[in-house]
Amino acid sequence: MYQHILFDLDGTLTDPFEGITNSVVHALKRYNIEVSDKKELGCFIGPPLVESFMKYFGFTETDAKNAVEVYREHFGSKGLFENELYEGIPQMLETLKKRGKTVIMATSKPEVYARRIAEHFDIAKYFDYMAGSELNGQRIAKTEVIEYALDALGITDRQNCIMVGDRLHDINGAKKSGIKSIGVLWGYGSEKEFLEAGADYICPSVENLIDIIG
Repeated sequence: MYQHILFDLDGTLTDPFEGITNSVVHALKRYNIEVSDKKELGCFIGPPLVESFMKYFGFTETDAKNAVEVYREHFGSKGLFENELYEGIPQMLETLKKRGKTVIMATSKPEVYARRIAEHFDIAKYFDYMAGSELNGQRIAKTEVIEYALDALGITDRQNCIMVGDRLHDINGAKKSGIKSIGVLWGYGSEKEFLEAGADYICPSVENLIDIIG
């Protein structure tokens, strides 16, 4: 049914809970903020980090940007590998490639980190292109990443494109770019979140994803 498949990374292909929350804890300590339960920081998985520091801890934009730099002290050296693939992901990606699909990564995570994670877990070989944000804060919005990826591959037929992600940012980004979307339930979003955002499909399992994509 769809030829060009764009995938979010965190919460969709991998579970980055330990790496992201440990990095957030590291950043918050610099501001003398202690977190008693890392589960409270699951909200940082998916949305842009600057946005999350401002939303959940009341940081100014300047402090939030500085906090991201501190976050990267841990994430860039250790946190990006405190991560694990969801079950069935390599097999699913391999199946899509065998069916001749264009497989694209479209993440708000800095592209340099996304590529290192994909190489570490040996899934980089399945992607025709991996697109992410810049370390300087450019190209963070999901629709910007989608546009960047489609332009890089010269894809103009948007009816054959679909975005796969686990948060409303993926769904909203797809809508703004005029492509379809799938909200997956094994990550950090919820059915309610996807329904409110207007996802075209809601997928309960990796196995079901293949059926939707076609």
